[in-house]
Amino acid sequence: MNDLDKLVEMINNSEKIVFFGGAGVSTSSGIPDFRSKDGLYNSNKYDYPPEVMLSNMFFYRYTKEFYEFYKDAMNVLKYKPNIVHNFLKKLEDNNKLTGIVTQNIDGLHTKAGCKNVYELHGTIYENTCIKCSKNYSAEYVFDSNDIPLCECGGIIKPNVVLYGEGLPEADYNTSVKLIDEADMLIVAGTSLTVFPASGLVNLFHGKYLVIVNNDKTSYDNKADLVINKDLKEVFEYLDEKITF
Repeated sequence: MNDLDKLVEMINNSEKIVFFGGAGVSTSSGIPDFRSKDGLYNSNKYDYPPEVMLSNMFFYRYTKEFYEFYKDAMNVLKYKPNIVHNFLKKLEDNNKLTGIVTQNIDGLHTKAGCKNVYELHGTIYENTCIKCSKNYSAEYVFDSNDIPLCECGGIIKPNVVLYGEGLPEADYNTSVKLIDEADMLIVAGTSLTVFPASGLVNLFHGKYLVIVNNDKTSYDNKADLVINKDLKEVFEYLDEKITF
């Protein structure tokens, strides 16, 4: 039995599946990842390293430069869900998937119609005035000139988790509970190098831990199955072979 057929069998034999995904989940939609050789963090396009510009300190100290970068690199409004997002919607609809824990801020799981989505790093679709707490849409932020301002005059801040900020407590706590109760955890499209999110894998005590990623991760030795293939290929196979 090949690895993809093993994955099919594991999914068929599981009832409480949690999916934990990273940037690699969205690359088939056309959104670049962060750490690959062509990823955002290896870009020389900007005056500062992207990891610096995505920090809490940079937002407050260099707000204009932050938004120049953010509007250029993080505007993913035009992108659509791919086979990974759509297959997970099928799993959820058939009561096999109890939750999606994502490090992505692109909102594509929600666009695909998934309901139980927990966004550990926030989302571009929620934006809040730092002065009066009024909420604004992603379209308002990305279409604004220069720094997006609230009608009260305050600066609007995206509800994405920047370096130096904590994870959203409610989403993190729910993710902990779901992973602890799952009988299968599928980890996909993430290098598992960003803490504390990656540490969630250590909380899994179920039957099947599966890692699907182009490259090896430091958690591979803990997994019951490791598949180093493109996610599009893997999930097209699952969509073909698994019937509900």
